[in-house]
Amino acid sequence: MCFVSCGASLIWLLRGELTEVALAGTQRVPLTLRMEGLPPEEAIFGRSAVMQELRQKVQKFAAASVPVLIQGQSGTGKGVLARYIHSRSSVAAGPFVSVNCAAIPGTLLESELFGYEKGAFTGAYASKPGRVEMAHTGTLFLDGIDEIDLPLQAKLLQLLQDAQFSRIGGREDITVQIRVICATSRPLEHEIAVGRFRADLYYRINVATVELPTLRSRIEDVPQLARYFYERLRKRYKSSAAPISPLLLKLFEQHTWPGNIRELENLMERYVILGSEEAISEELVSWERTPIAPELPTNGPIQLKKVTRKAVRELEGWIILSALEANRWNRKRAARDLRISYRSLLYKIRQAGLNPPHARIA
Repeated sequence: MCFVSCGASLIWLLRGELTEVALAGTQRVPLTLRMEGLPPEEAIFGRSAVMQELRQKVQKFAAASVPVLIQGQSGTGKGVLARYIHSRSSVAAGPFVSVNCAAIPGTLLESELFGYEKGAFTGAYASKPGRVEMAHTGTLFLDGIDEIDLPLQAKLLQLLQDAQFSRIGGREDITVQIRVICATSRPLEHEIAVGRFRADLYYRINVATVELPTLRSRIEDVPQLARYFYERLRKRYKSSAAPISPLLLKLFEQHTWPGNIRELENLMERYVILGSEEAISEELVSWERTPIAPELPTNGPIQLKKVTRKAVRELEGWIILSALEANRWNRKRAARDLRISYRSLLYKIRQAGLNPPHARIA
């Protein structure tokens, strides 16, 4: 057991999990650093040819102490793959520290990553180590590396080049021994072209690259994944839901899975809670009813602009609903996936009259 000071809190590192213990009279700060048990390899990689080829590649990368860049659509399992690489690396006995770069505002991300010294700015009443220090002798996983601002990218580049950094307000360099794994759902080459990502940082993190396929492109793995989620979630909720029928599995294989593995997990979670195969089947069927064109009048003139606007609104509403479902109705994540602002998404949700099926909204 070991611990590190974190402002007015203590972060206890116990049995592979980071848990915050707030001191009396201090404010609790939510932490997302957690190393959970990995799914079995057969659930991670399945049986498809594309995933078996990726498995061999990943195992070679894991054994080498080089930075890894994981690319793939949202929900394809980039975080799970990062933990798998850590578990098979030479630093597996060290901590695995995950940072969701998109969830932390740019003004705060530097202090979260690199920490700060007492008095560095207003409110810095005590020194605070950053997550880079917490990852010493282990792995630092930067999820959403494309969300980091350019000035902070320069400091991250220094860390990768020299294995050194300084806290905000600090005068001394701190040396760490870490392995860095990065993940992105955007093509970084495009981000470089438009000036949002440093080319030199890209070449530093792109030593070993893994491209995760969409779930649709490995559809033969869906039944195995569905059964894995069913067993795990049934135990979690102590559910009496019946095993997945061949008919439901057939519907799974016909579905396009725009939300990838995360969508499948969400669907199985609803199934074990509701215990109704009929409700899940209806949901899958309704998802496939993509609006191609609105109904046209059988007689009389056709107002092309009006009909086109209606078709665009219906298609936009369907796309937004797909993104919301794929992200468990987390509107901030959906806005990010859709490449629109959070405020624009809220307006479009109201305009389309979309309502969540449950209260899991963020």
